[in-house]
Amino acid sequence: MQQTDEGAPRTVAIIPARGGSKQIPRKNLERVGGVPLVARAVHAATAAAGIDAVVVSTDDDEIAAVAETAGARIVRRPAELSGDTASSEAAILHALDELERRGESFAVVAFVQATSPFVPSVELSAAVEAVREGTADSAFAAVETYGFLWRTGPDGEAEALNHDASHRPRRQDREPHHLETGAFYVFRADGFRRSRHRFFGRTRIIAVPEWSAIEIDDAEQLAAARALAALRETPARIPVRAVVTDFDGVHTDDTAIVDADGGERVRVSREDGMGVALLRRAGVPMLILSTEVNPVVRARADKLRVPVLHGIDDKEDALRRWAQEQGMPLADIAYLGNDVNDLPAMRIVGWPVAVADAHPLVRAEARVVLHRRGGDGAVRELVERVLSS
Repeated sequence: MQQTDEGAPRTVAIIPARGGSKQIPRKNLERVGGVPLVARAVHAATAAAGIDAVVVSTDDDEIAAVAETAGARIVRRPAELSGDTASSEAAILHALDELERRGESFAVVAFVQATSPFVPSVELSAAVEAVREGTADSAFAAVETYGFLWRTGPDGEAEALNHDASHRPRRQDREPHHLETGAFYVFRADGFRRSRHRFFGRTRIIAVPEWSAIEIDDAEQLAAARALAALRETPARIPVRAVVTDFDGVHTDDTAIVDADGGERVRVSREDGMGVALLRRAGVPMLILSTEVNPVVRARADKLRVPVLHGIDDKEDALRRWAQEQGMPLADIAYLGNDVNDLPAMRIVGWPVAVADAHPLVRAEARVVLHRRGGDGAVRELVERVLSS
């Protein structure tokens, strides 16, 4: 096998991620835990031991840009390998051929699926190690199951598959079966080229946690994955270089007192004010980005000594321009929002963050949902997580 300088076989992780999808349009760019699915796959592969390169095979410019930002290299997939009927095997073979044309050869392939949002890096490492060390020719992710499987026979009657229907042993008296999750497959490149299939030779099961087994094919599974991410992924630290926030519902509780002349007064948190001061002293750039055209927004920004852009209808465009002026990669920015008009801006940054009482759609797409509500210390909580990084 092709080896590294240290003598271990070289391993490439290949992530097929085409732009088309029938059930969920642009599925590979959908966010789970605030991170696009293709980027989550790249991060998981990068974190796995024994992988020397991470490659995304795609026909889509936006997917390519997101994958590159996440740290992957790109192989452009031709149109004939990008349709609904194109197989993953064909995409992997094309990627291997393209890498060889670039002068790179790999002995082991880790096929990682972007539609599995919780690829466990530790178990992926174990699969890579098994193939690299020669104890297996191919390996795949699976979960243990003690379920009794049935099928409907030709006459419509139920037929037992993996058990004797007349005998119901206790769980502890049974050996488990394993259910393939689709998260990853690891195999020798030469054997894959010969068989053109992901299973060949000595095949090994790599048991993964049951919670990681979800695979996204439809909107309900996407919603379930987002809910699971909110439960399992609660980063205490937010390692960014800049912070951008909405105003109403973030610095305020999203209510206003209107006087007889139409003037508005809002409630803000002094705790948030101290947080902004700490962020400013640490030299972390901050911007308030608001749709509202209201003197109270400018007055609060001046009090905080923070630049403000208000009366902004297109927050995404304004944020892109500000980041470019600052020389700041979008991946290094946290955006704190509360309502649906914040979603376009949240979708382009590395760390979309929601206040605790944000709109459900905002909470669903946030990488972090804070414990504090808008106007009640949410900005301070975000600042403390940023500064702790």
